[in-house]
Amino acid sequence: MTIKHALMGALCLIVTTLLVAAPPAQAQSLFSTTSNTTDNAAPALPTLLTEEAANALISRLSDAQVRDLLLDQLNAKMVDDSTADTDVNDFFYHLTEGAASTITEAIARLPILFSSQAEAFSNFGNFLGGDGLARLAGFFALSIFGALAIEFVFRRVVRRWLVLPPTPPADQTLRNQLWALGVRLTGNIIAVAVFMLAYRIITNQVVPQFYHPFMLLVGPFLIGFPRMATAVIRFLMAPENPAYRIVHADDRTARAMVFHNFWLAFLIGLGAVIIPFNAANGVPVGETRIGFWLNFAVHIYAAVLIWRYRAGLTMMMRGSDPDVSPIEERIARAFPIFGIVVSLGTWWVVSVVASFGNFALLGSAPHYKTMFLLFFAPSMDTAIRAIVRHAAPPMTGEGPVAERAHYAATRSFIRIGRVIVFGLVLILIARFWGMTPGSIATAGVGERFAASLIEFMMILSIGYLAYEVVSLWINSKLAAEQTAAGHDLENEDLGDGGGAGGSRLSTVLPLILGVSRATIAIVFILLGLGNIGVDTTPLLAGAGIVGLAIGFGAQKLVTDVVSGIFFLVDDAFRTGEYVEVEGTMGTVEKISIRSMQLRHHKGPVHTLPYGEIPKITNFSRDWVIMKLRFTVPFGTDPEKVRKLFKKIGQEMMALDQFKDDFLQPFKSQGVFEFDDVGIVIRGKFMAKPGTQFVLRKEIYNRVNKAFEENGLEFARREVRVALPGLEEGHRLTGDDKKSIAAAATQAALELAEDSPKPDKPGN
Repeated sequence: MTIKHALMGALCLIVTTLLVAAPPAQAQSLFSTTSNTTDNAAPALPTLLTEEAANALISRLSDAQVRDLLLDQLNAKMVDDSTADTDVNDFFYHLTEGAASTITEAIARLPILFSSQAEAFSNFGNFLGGDGLARLAGFFALSIFGALAIEFVFRRVVRRWLVLPPTPPADQTLRNQLWALGVRLTGNIIAVAVFMLAYRIITNQVVPQFYHPFMLLVGPFLIGFPRMATAVIRFLMAPENPAYRIVHADDRTARAMVFHNFWLAFLIGLGAVIIPFNAANGVPVGETRIGFWLNFAVHIYAAVLIWRYRAGLTMMMRGSDPDVSPIEERIARAFPIFGIVVSLGTWWVVSVVASFGNFALLGSAPHYKTMFLLFFAPSMDTAIRAIVRHAAPPMTGEGPVAERAHYAATRSFIRIGRVIVFGLVLILIARFWGMTPGSIATAGVGERFAASLIEFMMILSIGYLAYEVVSLWINSKLAAEQTAAGHDLENEDLGDGGGAGGSRLSTVLPLILGVSRATIAIVFILLGLGNIGVDTTPLLAGAGIVGLAIGFGAQKLVTDVVSGIFFLVDDAFRTGEYVEVEGTMGTVEKISIRSMQLRHHKGPVHTLPYGEIPKITNFSRDWVIMKLRFTVPFGTDPEKVRKLFKKIGQEMMALDQFKDDFLQPFKSQGVFEFDDVGIVIRGKFMAKPGTQFVLRKEIYNRVNKAFEENGLEFARREVRVALPGLEEGHRLTGDDKKSIAAAATQAALELAEDSPKPDKPGN
């Protein structure tokens, strides 16, 4: 593919050269047909102007030159003074009207573009003549095909570096995939370098020096640069080997990106050749604005390419990971629009720079570098996700808590990778545009504004990186604590009295996380604002005043915060524990620096400020004893009941489902009391907090079944009304029945009032 591209480029150049025909002429250089000598050049001041250097300079200059030098320095000083007052206005002028004026000027000069370009070709043809053009084409073909032959031999020698296996190994990892692609990329780059070196050697050794300037300019820009760009894009796209493709793209998009990337690079290289060619052949730089139109063609080409293959680019941005968040999905769909905006935006930036007249800044093509760097965002993002998917630590533990923690950690690693790439992109863009600390010190307001903006974004990127790293570390610790304790508050069956609760560390870590995030956000936002020139002293003073107002006017808040600190220091409660505060009971669901939230097992949530909590009763700390009451009829053998309870306790201790929850098995405590109904026998067991309610339900079921199997019954409450003289119920009158019903109702109410109340959790 690279050889074919080289042949296509060479053929275009040879045909273009042979189309130029004119009569012979004499000149001093092939590439320059105009004289560049100047007389009475303006003198320049030495870099280090000492007294000796000044005296030596004055001794060499005439009076007229001294006067010109003085006038130049005075004019420069006046320009600097006036610029200092109008920097901001000038910047916004060049950002809008100035940039637009460069576009209108290029349009106005469009009619002379073709005639002036024909004039440059004519001057070049007049300089060479028909025989010279033929010799140039011959020498050009000799250098190209000779270099291609040497490259072909090199490729045959290292062909195993340049060809990927048709089928990747079954156990291929990301590291192996990148290694194979990296080896091929290195081989292709070295092959192109061999071609360029051979091209230069052949040109220097075989071609007359008369033709060197033209050939040594055309070769690197129109052959070497496009082929290097193609090698890089092939590394990412692997058009012939989808199994090795780094980015998630279909074959059509991959092949199109490689093909069009070559011609985009060729178009950029053509601009780098044609401008000095015109300047050397009688068409001054800027006269036809051909550079503007070539640059415009590159950006329009890129925008059209993005729009045409927008579906493939969306696929690239989305990646192959099925777990894509809604935000990532929206970003993927918006990326083609972003790419078009970047393409047209960098073109406008070029117009702004041109309106300043700072064409030297565009010499290294920072706009193209910026544009293509931003275009590679899909590959960088998908590469980050692929690296995280292969290199992220495995899930620790089992269960829903561990799964959620692993997912959160993976997303955090992806965000950290994105922030690092974002920071590197900003650094590279700043370097492309020459925004170093030294250049910023002497730059105009436009450069200073751009540099300050980049530094502001860099500070925010570092802050966000710290934010994510701290969040990742604390969340991993929190997940490890919850997983080790088997605590999952969201999916835990809290029964009628809460769960076991988490560890002390898992209770405090959410508070530490919130405070750390807030601190990082405030510090880095203040640093960023200070870097762009915003005075943060009033903000800090205002924060101090607010703090003072809180101290005087919100003493209750301070009391709540201080009380909460002492409760946490005393380890009075933990998240997930079941507590009682002055008759309010519930599971500790959430804590903050001011209050705690208790969720009752029936659903209501109670929010209690720490300052209003006189004491806390914790039902979920260390162990729980449950005592169960069973009433059997008079005459029941308590020893038989004791044996049944012991058997149930032993059976449950032998089951894997329950044995780890018991601290002491279920057993009988014997006869507790006698009441009007029967004998009250009590049983008890000791369990881990949070498991007692499940165990209680199972014990009730087993006791009921055991009583039924062994012919035992539970005592029932009965009301008996004795009426003297009425031994036979059929003789009762209606009034008698009403009296009996009233007496039975009254007795039932009295029994209900005398019956023991249900025990609280833990009793």
